[in-house]
Amino acid sequence: MNTRPRLVKRNAVALAAVLAVAISAGCAARPDARPAVTATARLSAHSAVAAAAVAATCNPEAASLAPLGPAQVTAGSFMAKIRARGFLIAGVDQSTYHFGYLNPLDGQIEGFDIDMIKAVAKAIFGSPGHVVYKAISDAQRIPDILNGTVDIVAHTMTITCARLQQVEFSSVYFQAHQRVLVLKNSTANGLADLSGQKVCATSGSDSATLITHYHAIPVTVPYWTDCLVLMQQGQVAAISTDDSILAGLEAQDPFTKLVGPELTQEPYGLAISKQHSDFVRFVNAVLVKERTDGAWAASYARWVGTPVPAPPTVGYAS
Repeated sequence: MNTRPRLVKRNAVALAAVLAVAISAGCAARPDARPAVTATARLSAHSAVAAAAVAATCNPEAASLAPLGPAQVTAGSFMAKIRARGFLIAGVDQSTYHFGYLNPLDGQIEGFDIDMIKAVAKAIFGSPGHVVYKAISDAQRIPDILNGTVDIVAHTMTITCARLQQVEFSSVYFQAHQRVLVLKNSTANGLADLSGQKVCATSGSDSATLITHYHAIPVTVPYWTDCLVLMQQGQVAAISTDDSILAGLEAQDPFTKLVGPELTQEPYGLAISKQHSDFVRFVNAVLVKERTDGAWAASYARWVGTPVPAPPTVGYAS
């Protein structure tokens, strides 16, 4: 059985969404058009109200589309297009130990996130394989979904209200919590003890937001392994993100330790384009099977550790 330290799960705070408002040149040319500043102010106010309404009703852990039955590839569906292409394109991490990382011994990308992708691909094609993995950074996750570079992202990605404005997510497949990783000789017991000190997070993650709330100085880099190097070199005092990620870093460096309380809830989902609601429901059907047939528990035991908890509680918006 897995002897790696058990992950304590981690979470991060949601990044605020940026709503861009454009005014067409045609409207500006109308004789009765109001001054641009007035129109912009009115549209901005409307956007603020809309954003507030979304924030008031958003529940990241129950925002996905319910499956319509077992996972089936129907004619004309996005899944049928993927099958016709011959492979699923997945955006993944290659540097988060236990979740998505490149095994130097065999050159394969593996981990808990990767197991979720393998299950989706197998449901589409009926046999293992048929996946092209695209290694991406945290900052690339949403852009690659929006521009169609990938079909799906499995990348320790927290479902947040801000991100739900841009992409769809599967139901929650893992719960994490934001904590802190420090060197073993550090006296810090959490972010509250790191005020005024440099704390590392990745660009595109939501972890840096909470770091600033504790008056620490965020230092952002592309990958979590970059954070580990900076801490080893003494350039930052700590790393703060999901405990799932931090536990992988801790396993790679015996001179580090996880400290502090669980600061946030961080529900992970598989990110998918809003253009493919049929694929969202299909993926959720796959995850239902993973939770009920023991596959989820087996993957957790292998990559995260034991004892294995119950899978995350699932809720759907519709």
